[in-house]
Amino acid sequence: MKQTLLIIAGSALATAAVIKASPASSEPLRPQAVAIVQTADFDLSSPSGRRQLDLRLVHAAHEVCDTASDADLAGKNTAGRCRTDVLARARSRTTELAVNRTPAGEMRLSAAR
Repeated sequence: MKQTLLIIAGSALATAAVIKASPASSEPLRPQAVAIVQTADFDLSSPSGRRQLDLRLVHAAHEVCDTASDADLAGKNTAGRCRTDVLARARSRTTELAVNRTPAGEMRLSAAR
């Protein structure tokens, strides 16, 4: 009888520990939107190459960040901030590639949706 009570008490404690721990791990993950921008075909040492890459980055930022409808003003504002952030990170990477004259091949742009 004592052993049965110990098993029941142990099971209850283990169940309580699992139930208590589950809310912390049940936060929904925000999906990531990712765009891959090819950079190998640009000469980043020239202004023309950097301009062409910047245009490609702008298009990719719109792809990654634009999810709000035209009627959703708050969503449009959030998408604008997302584009600004994504482009700032991508442009700093572009500057780094141009200064180091490192062939990159591709850049990944990502944003949480």
